[in-house]
Formats: sequence, structure tokens, C-alpha cells
Amino acid sequence: MSKVSGASTVIIADIQSERVVFAVQNGFAHGGFVVPRKQGQTIEEKLQNAKDIAALLAKVETARGLLGEVDTVFECTGVEACTQAAIYATRAGGRVMLVGMGSPIQTLPISAAALREVDLVGVFRYANTYEKAIELVASGNPLLPDLEKLVTHRYCGLESVQQAFEMAGKTSDEKGNLVLKVVIELGGEKVNGTT
Repeated sequence: MSKVSGASTVIIADIQSERVVFAVQNGFAHGGFVVPRKQGQTIEEKLQNAKDIAALLAKVETARGLLGEVDTVFECTGVEACTQAAIYATRAGGRVMLVGMGSPIQTLPISAAALREVDLVGVFRYANTYEKAIELVASGNPLLPDLEKLVTHRYCGLESVQQAFEMAGKTSDEKGNLVLKVVIELGGEKVNGTT
């Protein structure tokens, strides 16, 4: 969506390298960053980790050179450490879109946002999005990547609902394949766990 909306550079950041590779190889992002798994114990350690991650992200190579601070971050996890890093990674006057619904109470570097005029914008992730998404997919816009590739596993019939939800809760299947989106089809031929 960001690429179609005119974003010049889209970077995916994730703790799982397979997701980063998938997004870049399939045209969902221009580049990627695997976030190091490092956890602090104190608030000070956690905020320093967030600063360190933002500094590493700024060094990501893009077609235009080093990424630097970004205009907009879509924070889709709701994880405190990710929201903290998002604030530090955003340029002065930029925007952090809070899409993820994680822990309801978080310690955030509000002064880092306020002093640099970084807007924190809450987004209820499903409100008012379906009509625009359907129009976008139907448009056939050549900038839109192949969305079918997001569906990594398909199940057929209501009897497979439990198995499908169990698969949706995993990051990889029993064969080591990446799990992204799981679809339950309510008609047609029997489909096993992967496409």
C-alpha cells in the first residue's frame, strides 16, 4: 500500500529474517532490516536498546544511500520495544502509525517524540480500510505486488478450522516453510496445509 501511495522507499523490519527476505524478494518492500533480539531489564536499558535499533536501521542501504531517519513508521506489532524504536527511528516532524495492538500499557520516550514533533497516530486497524483495499486490488495497479503470495497455507471446510488456526499461530510449518496468511476455504476440493 505504501509503495502504491507514492512512498519512495519502503523498508520492512522484523525479528524473523525469513519474513524480511520474503517481503523484499516479492516486491512488498525495497529493503529490509532484521531486528536484533536484545532485551533490557530496566527502563533505561530498554530505551537504550530502542535507540540502538533505530541507529542500526538508519544505516540500512537503499537505492538513495543510507536510510537515515524515516518519514513514517507503521508499527504493526504493538510490542513496547518496537514502539520505542519507532519513535527514535522517525525524523523530526514525522509520524508513527500505531497499528499493532499489543500491551495496553507501555513505557514510551514521549519527550523524544514531543521535542522532535513526531506525531503518534493511533489506527484501529480494520476501520474504514476494506473499501479502499478492495478498490486497490481491483485496480490492477502495476506497483501492487502479487498479494496471492501472502497466502502460504490453505485449508478446506469447517472441519479444518482448528488446524488452520493452529497453523496461523506459527511462524513456520513442519517442513520449515514460512507461515504468513492462512485461508480457510468453505467449498471446493480438499486442500492440504500448504499451497
